[in-house]
Amino acid sequence: MPSPHGGVLRAFDCGAPHPGAPVVVWHAGSPHTGEPLEPLAVAARARGIRLVTLARPGYGGSTPRPGRDVASVAADAAAIADALGIDRFAVIGYSGGGPHALGCAALLRDRVTAAAVLASPAPFGGDDWFAGMHGPGALRAAAVSREERMRFAETDEFDPAQFVEGDFAALRGEWGAVGRDAGRAESAGPGGLVDDDVALTRAWGFDLADVRVPVLLVQGELDRMIPRAHAVRLVAGLPDARLWMRLDDGHVAVVEVVPEVLDWLVERTGSPPRSAASPADAPDASDAGDASGS
Repeated sequence: MPSPHGGVLRAFDCGAPHPGAPVVVWHAGSPHTGEPLEPLAVAARARGIRLVTLARPGYGGSTPRPGRDVASVAADAAAIADALGIDRFAVIGYSGGGPHALGCAALLRDRVTAAAVLASPAPFGGDDWFAGMHGPGALRAAAVSREERMRFAETDEFDPAQFVEGDFAALRGEWGAVGRDAGRAESAGPGGLVDDDVALTRAWGFDLADVRVPVLLVQGELDRMIPRAHAVRLVAGLPDARLWMRLDDGHVAVVEVVPEVLDWLVERTGSPPRSAASPADAPDASDAGDASGS
């Protein structure tokens, strides 16, 4: 579909499982393709949720937009909702998608019912922001300039020490979809990831105090990529926030609580969840409708 900023914006609509189904918009981590992850789509369908996912600019066929800030995603999400005939929706964001979910909550107050973020960075705050990160080189480069971050991308390699055993266990299971999706995104080039990192290390374009809806924060105590201090800062800055600390989880393992997070969001949409369907009744992510028009 046309992007409100120019170019193309790609989104996926998994469809309404029943009339009046609550809607949840997923903001994926960095990098991503924008396609619905199978375990996410299954969990949403089992709860009677209409799941919508989007590819941020530079990912999955969405037109790159260097220099974008976090706040710009709100116009993207609103345009997608308008195109799909959706009025109100909840948002959920994982890792680099967390700030973007909060941006929608802050700037689309009349449309967003609740927000949940998992392993999300807090607003950039100088050198202390990097404390506790294992291998923060990419983000440090982004804080210097986009050009420096692009140069870093030429030599950047995955460091397995960023993950704990629980993360690898999650990646060996159904949530290995996160790693596979990131791998497909990386094969398309670093542009989207670079622009995400630059946006995270600049002013976001809104204040946490602007987020007036209930927010659920999920944080792994053992997270080596986005340490617990970020969750503490988010709790302190958000007017209505609840924190779920996952004591044995790292950066990836927290996604295993997504089904419970979806339950929490649905409870705050004013629409009760449907009786859970069996996994066999739920569509695979490959069955999702593509709202991109491409």
